[in-house]
Amino acid sequence: MTKELTVGASKTRSFSVKAEQTIDFMGEECRVYATPSLVADIEHACRDLIFENTPEGEDSVGVTVSITHMAPTLLGMDVDVTVEIAEIDGRKVTFKVMAKDSLDTICKGRHERFVVNVEKTRQRLLAKAENAKNT
Repeated sequence: MTKELTVGASKTRSFSVKAEQTIDFMGEECRVYATPSLVADIEHACRDLIFENTPEGEDSVGVTVSITHMAPTLLGMDVDVTVEIAEIDGRKVTFKVMAKDSLDTICKGRHERFVVNVEKTRQRLLAKAENAKNT
């Protein structure tokens, strides 16, 4: 499955919060980093760490996300999303995740992903699409 995935391996993604990553329902002055965007950024960081350490033809899919979004991050603030492999159980990889801005820890939690063979997954999806046409 993996070349070098090891417990304790980590990755940090750093970026500035853009308008499309924020909530807009409380008005312009209250634009803060939206939880769905935070989850997407966590998933991307975890996927990147796995993808960098798996053979060609393998990738990963997310299966569980459990986070606490503890503090708001304003539009334009810098964020560091850090993910660390906490456990590897066969093809399941569990991460400890944390995100910080310049003032606060904004998130802590866990995320699980499964390493998959891309071609086998494609075949399963095509079969499901075919079955869906017949229902």
